[in-house]
Formats: sequence, C-alpha cells, structure tokens
Amino acid sequence: MVQTSPATTRRTRGRPKAVEDKTEQNTVQSLDRALAMLKLLSRSEGMTLSELAAESGEAAATVYRALVTLQAHGMIEMEEQGQVWHIGGGAFRIGSAFLRRAKFVERARLPMDRLMRATGETTALGIEGDGRVLHLAQVETRAAIRAYFPEGSAGPMHASAIGKALLAWYPEERIEAILEREGLEKFTSLTITSVSTLMRDLSRTRDRGFALDDQEGAEGMRAVAAPVFDAFGAPVAAIALAGPAFRVSLSDTSRFGALVRDAAGEVTAATGGTPG
Repeated sequence: MVQTSPATTRRTRGRPKAVEDKTEQNTVQSLDRALAMLKLLSRSEGMTLSELAAESGEAAATVYRALVTLQAHGMIEMEEQGQVWHIGGGAFRIGSAFLRRAKFVERARLPMDRLMRATGETTALGIEGDGRVLHLAQVETRAAIRAYFPEGSAGPMHASAIGKALLAWYPEERIEAILEREGLEKFTSLTITSVSTLMRDLSRTRDRGFALDDQEGAEGMRAVAAPVFDAFGAPVAAIALAGPAFRVSLSDTSRFGALVRDAAGEVTAATGGTPG
C-alpha cells in the first residue's frame, strides 16, 4: 500500500488565501461605505445627508457619492421635501427574494421528502435566476444511480423539467426574452432546439399540469416537474422528480407527474399562493 503525506493529499480550495482575512485591506472600501449607509437608513424613518455623515463619521461628499450610487440601483430614494433619504424598492425586492427563497425551501422540504419516499427518486426545488434554473434544495434517493441537483447549481430552462414548468406559465414576452438571451443549446439528441416545438411542449405542460424532461438535459435521465404559484397565480418555483430512464419510464411519467403536481400544490397552499 502506498502512503501519501498530508501535504500531497491536501486539496486546493480554488480561492485566494486572503478570503479568510476580514481586515480592511481585503474589503472594497466604497462598497463597504455604501452598505453602511444602507444599514443606517434601514434602522431609521429617513435621514438627511448631514445626519448620515454625522452618524457614519464620513465626509458629506463621500456619503453623497454612496447615496447616489445606491439610488441609481433603486436601493434608496430621496424625498424631495426636506431632502430625506429612505430605503427604496430595490432593497425591498432583494429582501423579499431572500424571504421567498427561505420560505419555499422550508415549506417544500416535507412534501419533497414524501414524494421521494413514495417514488424512490430524487426530488428537487428550483426557481428562475436570470433566465436559468437555480436549484435551491433536493431530497436525494439512496439508490446507487440517481439524479443529483447540487444546491446553488444552475441549468438551462428549455432542457429541464423545472425550467419548462416555469416557462409554461410565463407570459409569452417573458419566454421570448429568455430564449433570445439564453438560446436553445443542444445537450442530447432529444433536446428541444426549435422555438415552435418548445412552445407546443409548454402548451401540453399547461394542459396536464406538469412538465416532462425526456432525456433532454442529460442522456438517460427523465424528470417531471410542476410549478409553485404565488398569491397572484404567477409561477415562482417548481418541484421536480428525476431519475434514470430505466426506472422512470414514459409510462410512469403520468403517475409521477400527478404526484409532483400534488406536492407543488401543497407548497403553493402552504406559502399563501393561488393556483395559476
């Protein structure tokens, strides 16, 4: 048996050594100042430039540059009367995105676990992130050959069950914008690469209430997914079940699709949503 020293088995982390260093030299000073302004405003009913400068200990000119930058991104707003600065809609939307993500993961965990136990296949929860599927959570089966959705990983919308479950209930102009930017890359011989074919597939998805990925994203893997809706009936997430094609046959997809649809409906109800 060949033994190796700890030095030869240590894996590289793929990030600079200074990443663990939280000192001032390892931060972006202008960003740090801007975020400090944002925090001050979040704890107040509104502050003037002079008040922010006094509270932060920064020069008024420095504070003003940070405020204007945040304002350009919609993170803060200025009330003209009295020139008082407040938290803006952009900050609210970012905060809401975090709350939405945390709520979906928490509420989906139990239905996903039941779905995995009922079918013996991996289940996953995903949302759209900038035109791509972003995987938030998964419940893995213990089968040796299984689907795997690393949390935080991203993938194409058109070649995944989660992506198609979301696209199917999107307005047509939103679908077109995503496809124009992301394209229809071919991953397998079964990947849909025609816009008209994809639109027909999305229509069938709406009719049956769940999407089917028939080895379109990865050879030998099938998946079904159904959307989770918000209070306005808009799709905001999707739950998928996926496994190898030799275990998830096409004849199984209707039964599995109904189970996934029920699980997604449970999460929709648990998060205050309305079916689309």
